[in-house]
Amino acid sequence: MQQKTQRPVQFEITEQTRQSVAAWISARGLKAADYLFPSRLHALAHVSTRQYAHIVHRWVASIGSDDAAYGTHTMRRTKASLIYRRTKNLRAVQLLLSHTKLESTVRYLGIEVDDALEMAEQTEV
Repeated sequence: MQQKTQRPVQFEITEQTRQSVAAWISARGLKAADYLFPSRLHALAHVSTRQYAHIVHRWVASIGSDDAAYGTHTMRRTKASLIYRRTKNLRAVQLLLSHTKLESTVRYLGIEVDDALEMAEQTEV
């Protein structure tokens, strides 16, 4: 669920990820109502966003990359930016990000006026 809008967010996972998640669910004995990543702290039902960010930073550091250059939001934005760069399809990116306004997607991707003019020039009507 999108925290700000409380709307569901769709995303795709690879077959390898699907198999890993299925193995995790089986190993943990999780049920449909359980959180996929429960918190180790008894006061919390699931891993917090801060805990998740810490995990991501540790993963990045473990492969020898600069953990300051990567974060949870960076990964989400990178996927959207790559899709936009390859397709120039703002509407598709808007749907993937669950943005209600196209202007939000434009701002999110950092699309400049020059990009918009270039697309307009390449589009024949």
